[in-house]
Amino acid sequence: MSKRKILIIDDERGFCEIVKLNLEATELFEVAIETDSCHAREAALRCHPDLILLDVIMANKEGPDVIVELKASPSLKDIPVVFLTATVTPQEAAMGNGVIGGHPFVAKPSNLEILLKAIEKNLAAV
Repeated sequence: MSKRKILIIDDERGFCEIVKLNLEATELFEVAIETDSCHAREAALRCHPDLILLDVIMANKEGPDVIVELKASPSLKDIPVVFLTATVTPQEAAMGNGVIGGHPFVAKPSNLEILLKAIEKNLAAV
């Protein structure tokens, strides 16, 4: 069974590294990281992920702006994106059914089980 590719786009390197280690420990995923949202499109073109985990609030370019760029690219437009956000609590996430502006999201911090469920659900939808 081949590993699914995940791209994490988040300007917090430490957070990215922890998520990468946890996801790769499952032996289900190969994970790439991009910490500069201005290079998100290029990173996605380079690694062509099966799913993107995208922070909402970043220093250079925010997540919603990154999604616009990704969806404008014919080779990237169908890649599922799951927002990662610290602006919503896990309780608010549960009440909102895990969707912000039509995009699924996971509240930060989150445990691995919740993150894996969000990844599996959105990979299955493709």
